[in-house]
Amino acid sequence: MNQPSVTNWQASWIWGAGCESPRNEWRCFRHCFVPEGPLDQAVLKLTADSRYVLYVNGEQVGRGPVRSWPFELAYDEYEIGHLLRPGQENVIALMVIHYGISNFQYLRGRAGLLAQLDRQQLPLSSVPVTVSDESWKTAVHSGYDSSSSRMSCQLGFTEVFDAREWDENWIHTGYDDSGWESATAIGPAGMAPWTSLVERDIPYLTEEPVYPSLVESLRAVRPAAWSAVLDLRSIFSPDSSDHANVMEFCGFIATMVRMDQAAPFTIGMVDSARTHARISIDGQWLSEDHYVGEDPERYITFELDTGEHFLLIDVTGSSHGHGFHIGFDSSASFTVHAPAWGPEYASSAPFVSIGPFDVVEIIDHQPGRLLEVSHPDYAKTCGATSPLDLKTLTSWVRPIDKQLVNLNDVFTSCVWKVNEQIYPVPSAMQQAVLATPHAASIPVYAGMDTEIVIDFGRELSGYIAIELDASSGTIVDGYGFEYMSDGWRQHTYLVDNTFRYVCREGRQSYVSVIRRGLRYLALTLRETSRPAKLREVKLIQSNYPVANVGGFRSSDPLLNDIWAISRDTTRLCMEDTFVDCPAFEQVYWVGDARNEALVSYYTFGAKEIVSRCLKLVPGSSYQTPLYVDQVPSGWNSVIPNWTFFWITACLEYYRYHGEEPFIVDIWPHINRTLEQYLQLQNDKGLLERSGWNLLDWAPMEQPREGVVTPQNMFMVKALRDAAEIGDTAGDLAVADRFRKAADRLRDAIDLHLWDKERAAYVDCIHADGKNSATTSMQTQIVAYLCDITDGERKSTLEQYITDPPERFVQAGSPFMLFFYYEALAKLGRVDLMVADIRKNYGYMIEHDATTCWEMFPWSGYHKHPKVLTRSHCHAWSAAPAYFLGHQVLGVQGLTPGWNKVLVAPQPSGLAWARGSVPLSDGGRIGVSWRLESERMYLRLEAPAHIEVLTEAPAGYDMDVEFVRLQ
Repeated sequence: MNQPSVTNWQASWIWGAGCESPRNEWRCFRHCFVPEGPLDQAVLKLTADSRYVLYVNGEQVGRGPVRSWPFELAYDEYEIGHLLRPGQENVIALMVIHYGISNFQYLRGRAGLLAQLDRQQLPLSSVPVTVSDESWKTAVHSGYDSSSSRMSCQLGFTEVFDAREWDENWIHTGYDDSGWESATAIGPAGMAPWTSLVERDIPYLTEEPVYPSLVESLRAVRPAAWSAVLDLRSIFSPDSSDHANVMEFCGFIATMVRMDQAAPFTIGMVDSARTHARISIDGQWLSEDHYVGEDPERYITFELDTGEHFLLIDVTGSSHGHGFHIGFDSSASFTVHAPAWGPEYASSAPFVSIGPFDVVEIIDHQPGRLLEVSHPDYAKTCGATSPLDLKTLTSWVRPIDKQLVNLNDVFTSCVWKVNEQIYPVPSAMQQAVLATPHAASIPVYAGMDTEIVIDFGRELSGYIAIELDASSGTIVDGYGFEYMSDGWRQHTYLVDNTFRYVCREGRQSYVSVIRRGLRYLALTLRETSRPAKLREVKLIQSNYPVANVGGFRSSDPLLNDIWAISRDTTRLCMEDTFVDCPAFEQVYWVGDARNEALVSYYTFGAKEIVSRCLKLVPGSSYQTPLYVDQVPSGWNSVIPNWTFFWITACLEYYRYHGEEPFIVDIWPHINRTLEQYLQLQNDKGLLERSGWNLLDWAPMEQPREGVVTPQNMFMVKALRDAAEIGDTAGDLAVADRFRKAADRLRDAIDLHLWDKERAAYVDCIHADGKNSATTSMQTQIVAYLCDITDGERKSTLEQYITDPPERFVQAGSPFMLFFYYEALAKLGRVDLMVADIRKNYGYMIEHDATTCWEMFPWSGYHKHPKVLTRSHCHAWSAAPAYFLGHQVLGVQGLTPGWNKVLVAPQPSGLAWARGSVPLSDGGRIGVSWRLESERMYLRLEAPAHIEVLTEAPAGYDMDVEFVRLQ
């Protein structure tokens, strides 16, 4: 979809010697040179696999590249002439992180860096000044621990950094890099897997410092004595690094615990990564009845005698790539080590693996098989009481690579507190969060660590920065989370949102390399020999660069707050693509982005990010012609609705921006995938498939097998939207065929999926032919939105939408409310929409939300009464920022590119409202209205070239003041 680079690349791809794709390698590069002549037009072009941070003469210049398919890898361009010193030594320095694994925003390629500094001579001419080649120097960054664990299946790795192991001056001139190796040239631009290089198509992200609001709490804490994070997926399926699909496996991990004396011993699993592990001690399987804690935290305590004990853990189950956290604690001293089967185990991790006895890769839209758990050696292992019992099973026993076991388990240390004491926060400690030269002294408690919780006051996304004065060896553990209430914290299970910084002596600063989302930051200082002075804590907020062009204010302060958190949610979820959330995933989910784009149009008018997102989707065609639900990703997963929403989003992008070349380019890809979906219709003419058939987080029936009703309905809309796109692209024959296919599918839905007794559409037909037991509002809303029926049935649907029956399943997420609000707007019941926004989003505001939640507590997804949602910042939920501009201000585009606009305000109980809506060309339409008796006074501001029509709300006369902007 993207245009290949026309850059005259003379640079070579480079890396260090060794593995082509090392796991979690943090590698540094330096190149010193003395330029001749003026360099004010010097442009550095570069890209890397997987991510880089660029410095020029010690100054950070940028981060990148943007997420890309490896076969369409984006490169960046930086004007750096102002940083260069002609006739003197200059240094270009880069740190490149190579993941060595696929995740939900990266596909494993191979490690590499490509860089070229050009001097621009003519508008279309440049001369290389220096290029990446074997003259560059490189070294693995020894400050970073490559055995740090994965943050989650969606993301890369946590940071474990020891400042004593690395000279921070490596980014400056004058640094002695004589001990570094010469880079290895691995090939020219255009080599595989980066066969096509494409110019970055969006602006660079912001980096703006944000200081916290306050130090929320102070505690003396003691963590569990020992803990670790295991990458079970990589242990039992090493080849799974090449993709991000779910892996099922049958096997065990084992270790030895040596007790110095008899004492109670506790095993804790603070986050079992969805693996329901069973534990055996010396052959005795521990009863599930004896565990305490709430999933996913599980703890069990029992007595252990002096000496060696064999710990066997059955981890048979599935893993998507999350870390398996396990910890041990006892009042007595103990050690943990691997069973000594041979010399090769001495240098391995303190666990061994047994198995796998079977492994299955799960691809949700392809046929699979069940995991086999009846292997006789699996059963035999279950009976083992000591390592000696496994002598006949040694072919199954393997040492575990140390890289797959992280012994710096910050998450467990922050979550599992064996002891804690709460202290009042001294006023002087607030100096740590203020932009002043004063420092806060962090107290030291004998035998305990010191934890402070910092509240940034709102959700943020970016890079943590700290400055402190501490003794050598002081450990600073950082843990970011989103929500706390009355001292209770909602932990970020399934995302290890932590970092560890080990101090050198004296004053120092550190900026996290890994992006993370949070509101609260717990900083725990461990192994301190003197009180540390915390001079500064801040977050370098980073998001897609947008201004607050859109706005909304009204006579209702609650609606104003709701609009603001919706806008802020959307901004925080705009990175190099739209993402679902800044904390848990940071993933471009294709279906989510349709709603996010609409909100973005009304708040920021952002254009390039939408185009970029839409163009990324067809790159997944090599995984499946149905297109995957998150891109670019190693997880080969399909949600049909997400592909259908993508088609609708393409049409909506054209309607907003009016770019016909975009439509012409995207049309073949839309055509290709819809042809594949049409082949999945059964003998009744309905879409029937096996796979993930999601619409909402709610207890409606949306099974993996069978006919899912809303999915069929959205396919009708997708076919109709595709037909309109086809008309614009000039392919009238295919467009007509899609319209006819939409009509046939609509008729099949009306014939087979309407239940006369319920007077409603069923949620699904199961694979066994039975209709769903549930009847949901979701299905009725989608039927109305997609114009599935007319006449009496349509009237029935309209009644359901305006007065939802209690017996129907209700919306479980704000995502579903987006479609509900679309239906209310279509019905002309904006009053009901505004009332629902006040109710549901007001509930968020009441519970201290500064951004919109992913789901509601009544969705049934979470059982814990204090858990209100999973993600506290989810852009698929930001509907109010769109609908308040679209309906209450009443601004709606009538033509592609919005050269003709309708302003039709809907008061909905408000006395006044004002705001603005961005135009696609960079301007905006300002709207201000107020009511007096039965008259509306409307004031408009708009560029002179925009034709603006106005329409008074029902029951009101309207006076219009129109200000034309030249």
